[in-house]
Amino acid sequence: MKITVTGSLGNIGKKLVPLLTGAGHEVTAISSHAERRKDIEALGAKAAIGSVSDTGFLTDAFSGADAVFAMTPPNLGGSNIIENTANAGKALAAAITASGVKKVVMLSSIGADVPTGTGPIEGLYHIEQIYNQLEGVSVTFLRAGYFYTNYYNDVPLIKNAGIIGSNFPATTLIPLVHPADIAVAAAEELQQPAAGNKVRYIVSDYRSAADVASTIGTAIGKPELPWVAFTDEEALQGMVQAGVPQEIAGLYTSMGASIRNGAIQQDFLQTAAPVTGTTRLENFAKEYAAAF
Repeated sequence: MKITVTGSLGNIGKKLVPLLTGAGHEVTAISSHAERRKDIEALGAKAAIGSVSDTGFLTDAFSGADAVFAMTPPNLGGSNIIENTANAGKALAAAITASGVKKVVMLSSIGADVPTGTGPIEGLYHIEQIYNQLEGVSVTFLRAGYFYTNYYNDVPLIKNAGIIGSNFPATTLIPLVHPADIAVAAAEELQQPAAGNKVRYIVSDYRSAADVASTIGTAIGKPELPWVAFTDEEALQGMVQAGVPQEIAGLYTSMGASIRNGAIQQDFLQTAAPVTGTTRLENFAKEYAAAF
Protein backbone atom coordinates (compact mmCIF):
# COMPACT_ATOMS: atom_id res chain seq x y z
CA MET A 1 0.00 0.00 0.00
CA LYS A 2 0.92 3.65 -0.45
CA ILE A 3 0.26 5.53 2.79
CA THR A 4 0.73 9.20 3.59
CA VAL A 5 1.25 10.20 7.21
CA THR A 6 0.78 13.71 8.57
CA GLY A 7 2.30 14.73 11.87
CA SER A 8 5.95 14.28 10.85
CA LEU A 9 8.02 12.36 13.41
CA GLY A 10 6.29 13.55 16.55
CA ASN A 11 5.37 11.31 19.46
CA ILE A 12 3.08 9.26 17.24
CA GLY A 13 4.75 9.54 13.83
CA LYS A 14 8.13 8.32 15.01
CA LYS A 15 6.42 5.07 16.06
CA LEU A 16 3.87 4.86 13.24
CA VAL A 17 6.21 5.34 10.27
CA PRO A 18 8.52 2.40 11.19
CA LEU A 19 5.50 0.16 11.77
CA LEU A 20 4.27 0.89 8.26
CA THR A 21 7.60 0.76 6.44
CA GLY A 22 8.48 -2.39 8.35
CA ALA A 23 5.30 -3.97 7.04
CA GLY A 24 6.45 -3.25 3.48
CA HIS A 25 4.31 -0.22 2.72
CA GLU A 26 5.42 2.79 0.69
CA VAL A 27 5.16 5.66 3.14
CA THR A 28 5.27 9.43 2.66
CA ALA A 29 5.63 11.46 5.86
CA ILE A 30 4.59 15.10 5.85
CA SER A 31 6.56 17.61 7.91
CA SER A 32 6.68 21.39 8.03
CA HIS A 33 10.35 21.25 9.03
CA ALA A 34 12.91 20.66 6.29
CA GLU A 35 15.46 19.48 8.85
CA ARG A 36 13.28 16.40 9.47
CA ARG A 37 13.86 15.11 5.93
CA LYS A 38 16.93 13.02 6.80
CA ASP A 39 15.26 11.49 9.85
CA ILE A 40 12.20 10.57 7.80
CA GLU A 41 14.28 9.03 5.04
CA ALA A 42 16.32 7.10 7.63
CA LEU A 43 13.09 5.28 8.53
CA GLY A 44 12.59 4.20 4.94
CA ALA A 45 9.93 6.80 4.14
CA LYS A 46 9.70 9.65 1.65
CA ALA A 47 9.59 13.17 3.09
CA ALA A 48 7.10 15.78 1.90
CA ILE A 49 7.93 19.20 3.33
CA GLY A 50 5.11 21.72 3.56
CA SER A 51 2.18 23.05 5.58
CA VAL A 52 -0.94 21.09 6.56
CA SER A 53 -2.88 24.28 5.90
CA ASP A 54 -1.79 24.32 2.24
CA THR A 55 -4.43 22.41 0.26
CA GLY A 56 -2.35 22.31 -2.93
CA PHE A 57 0.66 20.85 -1.15
CA LEU A 58 -1.52 18.31 0.66
CA THR A 59 -3.25 17.28 -2.56
CA ASP A 60 0.10 16.49 -4.15
CA ALA A 61 1.22 14.60 -1.05
CA PHE A 62 -2.00 12.56 -0.94
CA SER A 63 -2.23 11.80 -4.67
CA GLY A 64 -1.81 8.11 -5.38
CA ALA A 65 -2.10 7.15 -1.71
CA ASP A 66 -4.28 4.22 -0.70
CA ALA A 67 -4.68 5.64 2.80
CA VAL A 68 -3.90 8.77 4.80
CA PHE A 69 -3.25 9.29 8.50
CA ALA A 70 -4.70 12.75 9.15
CA MET A 71 -3.50 14.64 12.19
CA THR A 72 -3.82 18.35 12.84
CA PRO A 73 -0.96 19.99 14.78
CA PRO A 74 -1.76 20.96 18.39
CA ASN A 75 -2.52 24.62 19.22
CA LEU A 76 -1.91 26.11 15.73
CA GLY A 77 -0.85 29.43 17.19
CA GLY A 78 -1.62 31.31 20.36
CA SER A 79 -4.98 32.73 19.29
CA ASN A 80 -8.11 31.67 17.36
CA ILE A 81 -7.09 28.10 18.08
CA ILE A 82 -10.45 26.39 17.53
CA GLU A 83 -10.96 28.27 14.25
CA ASN A 84 -7.42 27.49 13.11
CA THR A 85 -7.88 23.81 13.94
CA ALA A 86 -11.14 23.65 12.00
CA ASN A 87 -9.53 25.43 9.05
CA ALA A 88 -6.67 22.93 9.01
CA GLY A 89 -9.30 20.19 8.93
CA LYS A 90 -10.99 21.89 5.98
CA ALA A 91 -7.67 22.02 4.11
CA LEU A 92 -7.07 18.33 4.78
CA ALA A 93 -10.61 17.44 3.70
CA ALA A 94 -10.29 19.45 0.49
CA ALA A 95 -7.02 17.67 -0.32
CA ILE A 96 -8.55 14.27 0.44
CA THR A 97 -11.34 15.01 -2.02
CA ALA A 98 -9.07 16.49 -4.69
CA SER A 99 -6.56 13.62 -4.50
CA GLY A 100 -9.14 10.85 -4.60
CA VAL A 101 -8.00 9.13 -1.39
CA LYS A 102 -10.57 6.56 -0.26
CA LYS A 103 -9.28 5.60 3.21
CA VAL A 104 -8.54 8.04 6.05
CA VAL A 105 -7.61 7.47 9.67
CA MET A 106 -8.10 10.69 11.62
CA LEU A 107 -6.44 11.27 14.98
CA SER A 108 -9.29 12.52 17.15
CA SER A 109 -9.93 12.52 20.88
CA ILE A 110 -12.26 11.37 23.58
CA GLY A 111 -14.87 14.09 23.89
CA ALA A 112 -14.87 14.87 20.16
CA ASP A 113 -18.57 13.98 20.11
CA VAL A 114 -19.29 17.06 22.29
CA PRO A 115 -19.87 20.30 20.33
CA THR A 116 -18.66 22.86 22.87
CA GLY A 117 -17.00 23.33 26.23
CA THR A 118 -14.21 20.78 25.84
CA GLY A 119 -11.32 23.17 25.29
CA PRO A 120 -8.95 22.24 22.44
CA ILE A 121 -10.98 19.07 21.73
CA GLU A 122 -13.73 21.29 20.30
CA GLY A 123 -11.60 21.80 17.18
CA LEU A 124 -11.58 18.03 16.63
CA TYR A 125 -15.38 17.95 16.94
CA HIS A 126 -15.56 20.34 14.00
CA ILE A 127 -13.12 18.25 11.96
CA GLU A 128 -15.10 15.07 12.61
CA GLN A 129 -18.19 16.85 11.29
CA ILE A 130 -16.26 17.96 8.18
CA TYR A 131 -14.94 14.45 7.51
CA ASN A 132 -18.36 12.92 7.99
CA GLN A 133 -19.45 14.90 4.92
CA LEU A 134 -16.76 13.43 2.65
CA GLU A 135 -18.30 11.38 -0.14
CA GLY A 136 -16.85 8.04 -1.11
CA VAL A 137 -14.25 8.12 1.66
CA SER A 138 -13.99 5.63 4.51
CA VAL A 139 -12.97 7.42 7.72
CA THR A 140 -11.87 5.89 11.01
CA PHE A 141 -12.11 8.44 13.83
CA LEU A 142 -9.37 7.32 16.18
CA ARG A 143 -10.45 8.90 19.46
CA ALA A 144 -7.44 8.89 21.75
CA GLY A 145 -7.48 9.24 25.51
CA TYR A 146 -5.67 11.88 27.53
CA PHE A 147 -2.00 11.67 26.57
CA TYR A 148 0.29 10.42 29.33
CA THR A 149 2.91 12.77 27.91
CA ASN A 150 0.84 15.78 29.03
CA TYR A 151 2.04 15.03 32.56
CA TYR A 152 5.54 16.11 31.59
CA ASN A 153 4.14 19.64 31.79
CA ASP A 154 3.76 19.09 35.55
CA VAL A 155 7.45 18.48 36.21
CA PRO A 156 8.08 22.11 37.34
CA LEU A 157 5.02 21.94 39.62
CA ILE A 158 6.27 18.74 41.22
CA LYS A 159 9.81 20.05 41.64
CA ASN A 160 8.84 23.51 42.89
CA ALA A 161 5.69 22.84 44.92
CA GLY A 162 5.78 19.11 45.60
CA ILE A 163 2.30 18.55 44.16
CA ILE A 164 0.56 17.52 40.95
CA GLY A 165 -2.99 18.40 40.02
CA SER A 166 -5.61 19.99 37.81
CA ASN A 167 -9.09 21.45 38.08
CA PHE A 168 -10.79 18.16 38.89
CA PRO A 169 -10.72 16.00 42.03
CA ALA A 170 -8.45 13.07 42.80
CA THR A 171 -11.35 10.63 42.46
CA THR A 172 -11.89 11.52 38.77
CA LEU A 173 -11.31 8.59 36.41
CA ILE A 174 -9.36 9.48 33.27
CA PRO A 175 -8.99 7.49 30.03
CA LEU A 176 -5.23 7.66 29.42
CA VAL A 177 -3.19 6.80 26.35
CA HIS A 178 0.42 6.37 25.29
CA PRO A 179 1.48 7.68 21.84
CA ALA A 180 3.01 4.28 21.03
CA ASP A 181 -0.40 2.64 21.49
CA ILE A 182 -1.97 5.23 19.20
CA ALA A 183 0.64 4.38 16.56
CA VAL A 184 -0.20 0.67 16.78
CA ALA A 185 -3.93 1.34 16.46
CA ALA A 186 -3.41 3.77 13.57
CA ALA A 187 -1.24 1.22 11.73
CA GLU A 188 -3.92 -1.43 12.17
CA GLU A 189 -6.67 0.84 10.86
CA LEU A 190 -4.63 2.15 7.91
CA GLN A 191 -4.06 -1.39 6.68
CA GLN A 192 -7.75 -2.33 6.83
CA PRO A 193 -9.92 -2.21 3.69
CA ALA A 194 -12.17 0.83 3.30
CA ALA A 195 -15.49 -0.07 4.92
CA GLY A 196 -17.44 3.05 5.85
CA ASN A 197 -17.02 5.43 8.75
CA LYS A 198 -16.45 4.26 12.32
CA VAL A 199 -15.24 5.44 15.71
CA ARG A 200 -12.46 3.56 17.49
CA TYR A 201 -11.34 4.55 20.95
CA ILE A 202 -7.70 3.98 21.82
CA VAL A 203 -7.05 4.00 25.56
CA SER A 204 -4.10 2.48 27.41
CA ASP A 205 -5.44 2.66 30.96
CA TYR A 206 -8.43 4.03 32.84
CA ARG A 207 -7.31 5.34 36.21
CA SER A 208 -8.08 7.94 38.83
CA ALA A 209 -6.17 11.17 39.19
CA ALA A 210 -5.10 9.90 42.63
CA ASP A 211 -3.57 6.85 40.93
CA VAL A 212 -1.70 9.13 38.54
CA ALA A 213 -0.21 11.06 41.46
CA SER A 214 0.74 8.03 43.54
CA THR A 215 2.10 5.99 40.62
CA ILE A 216 4.20 8.80 39.19
CA GLY A 217 5.21 9.83 42.71
CA THR A 218 6.40 6.34 43.59
CA ALA A 219 8.40 6.13 40.37
CA ILE A 220 10.22 9.41 41.04
CA GLY A 221 10.89 8.69 44.69
CA LYS A 222 8.02 10.82 46.05
CA PRO A 223 5.43 8.19 47.06
CA GLU A 224 3.36 10.73 49.03
CA LEU A 225 2.97 13.06 46.01
CA PRO A 226 -0.55 14.48 46.40
CA TRP A 227 -3.09 15.22 43.70
CA VAL A 228 -4.42 18.73 44.32
CA ALA A 229 -7.77 19.80 42.88
CA PHE A 230 -7.52 23.43 41.81
CA THR A 231 -10.43 25.75 41.15
CA ASP A 232 -10.89 26.77 37.54
CA GLU A 233 -9.50 30.21 38.34
CA GLU A 234 -6.47 28.74 40.12
CA ALA A 235 -5.78 26.44 37.17
CA LEU A 236 -6.11 29.28 34.68
CA GLN A 237 -3.90 31.69 36.59
CA GLY A 238 -1.31 29.00 37.32
CA MET A 239 -0.90 28.27 33.62
CA VAL A 240 -0.77 31.96 32.70
CA GLN A 241 1.86 32.63 35.37
CA ALA A 242 3.86 29.69 33.98
CA GLY A 243 3.93 31.42 30.59
CA VAL A 244 1.06 29.66 28.82
CA PRO A 245 -0.80 32.05 26.46
CA GLN A 246 -4.14 33.21 27.86
CA GLU A 247 -6.29 31.57 25.19
CA ILE A 248 -4.53 28.21 25.45
CA ALA A 249 -4.73 28.34 29.26
CA GLY A 250 -8.45 29.04 29.00
CA LEU A 251 -9.00 26.11 26.66
CA TYR A 252 -7.12 23.71 28.93
CA THR A 253 -9.10 24.99 31.90
CA SER A 254 -12.31 24.24 29.98
CA MET A 255 -11.04 20.76 29.15
CA GLY A 256 -10.33 20.07 32.82
CA ALA A 257 -13.82 21.26 33.74
CA SER A 258 -15.31 18.89 31.14
CA ILE A 259 -13.28 16.01 32.56
CA ARG A 260 -14.60 17.01 36.00
CA ASN A 261 -18.24 16.97 34.91
CA GLY A 262 -17.80 13.80 32.85
CA ALA A 263 -18.74 15.22 29.45
CA ILE A 264 -15.47 14.18 27.84
CA GLN A 265 -15.60 10.60 29.14
CA GLN A 266 -19.34 10.05 28.59
CA ASP A 267 -19.39 8.48 25.12
CA PHE A 268 -16.34 6.32 25.87
CA LEU A 269 -18.20 4.90 28.87
CA GLN A 270 -21.64 4.65 27.26
CA THR A 271 -20.30 2.69 24.31
CA ALA A 272 -18.34 0.43 26.68
CA ALA A 273 -15.24 0.94 24.53
CA PRO A 274 -12.47 -1.46 25.58
CA VAL A 275 -9.04 -0.51 26.89
CA THR A 276 -6.91 -1.93 24.08
CA GLY A 277 -3.58 -0.15 24.57
CA THR A 278 -0.86 -2.09 26.32
CA THR A 279 1.05 0.70 28.09
CA ARG A 280 -0.31 0.84 31.61
CA LEU A 281 0.17 3.79 33.94
CA GLU A 282 2.94 1.92 35.77
CA ASN A 283 4.83 1.46 32.48
CA PHE A 284 4.60 5.14 31.67
CA ALA A 285 5.68 6.09 35.20
CA LYS A 286 9.03 4.42 34.52
CA GLU A 287 9.49 6.59 31.43
CA TYR A 288 8.47 9.63 33.47
CA ALA A 289 11.03 8.84 36.15
CA ALA A 290 13.77 8.50 33.55
CA ALA A 291 12.94 11.96 32.17
CA PHE A 292 12.29 13.59 35.56
